[in-house]
Amino acid sequence: MTATYLDAPAATELILSAVEAGEAVAVLVLMPPSAEAGGRIVIRQAPDGTLARVGGSGDDILDSALQDLARNAMDGADNAREGLHSLGTDDDPGVRFFLEIHRPQPELVIVGAGHIAQPLCSVGALLGFRVRVLDDRPEFATRERFPEAKEVVRIDMADPFGQVSLTPETHVVLVTRGHKYDYACLRQLLSRDDDVRYIGMIGSRRRVRAAFTQLIEEGFDRERIAKIRAPVGLDLRAETPAEIAVAVAAEIVLLWRGGSAQPLAAQERILPRFFKAAEGVKASDTD
Repeated sequence: MTATYLDAPAATELILSAVEAGEAVAVLVLMPPSAEAGGRIVIRQAPDGTLARVGGSGDDILDSALQDLARNAMDGADNAREGLHSLGTDDDPGVRFFLEIHRPQPELVIVGAGHIAQPLCSVGALLGFRVRVLDDRPEFATRERFPEAKEVVRIDMADPFGQVSLTPETHVVLVTRGHKYDYACLRQLLSRDDDVRYIGMIGSRRRVRAAFTQLIEEGFDRERIAKIRAPVGLDLRAETPAEIAVAVAAEIVLLWRGGSAQPLAAQERILPRFFKAAEGVKASDTD
């Protein structure tokens, strides 16, 4: 079979379209000393995990190995990272490819355009989210109130996500003005075949309990309901809208990074570990 490597402009166009569509994409660049060095193979991964390859080496076995490498890298496997890879044996390293991974920009969908939504939009944009703000009130859903948002969308609260696409990389935060709107949003989110990455809902214990009671009575799976983060955010004793936005953002970062949410000073304990209490002199660094 004949190799069908892509040139740089064609590969770049595919990368941009994949990321815009919410897909991860791997690019494998053929390296010297191959005569076709610089040629590219692009492998897209749809949200459901399906792979689609554009371009090829002309060797079915090599293309299969490259696809496995790309899949493992996009899935975060330790043995498949970005960088230079040689496909062959120890005696014959075969061909060399440079692997690049591009992922879609994470998305934050804020339902409700009130006083908490404004600082939350700002913090979300600062963290690198593509932020969309949804509300049915024309005086609230304005570009002037949310200059950092990618989109500000007027919606029908009876069908809150009817005109909004959601992906497994979407983080949804519900800061609506009433229980019935929370419930309409939760009902739609839990009715989806695939999960979004994060669902958080602001509200008192009573408001959260009322929403959960309705969902259970309607027959929604308890395990899916348990994934809803409500009341939303980490316990920072937040009171102001800006403080609440920070608490919500902190919980999302915790979800990404897998930290402990404990103060670093309490974890490291520098003073008691490295300095003697009585004399105030430095203790052994071996502690």
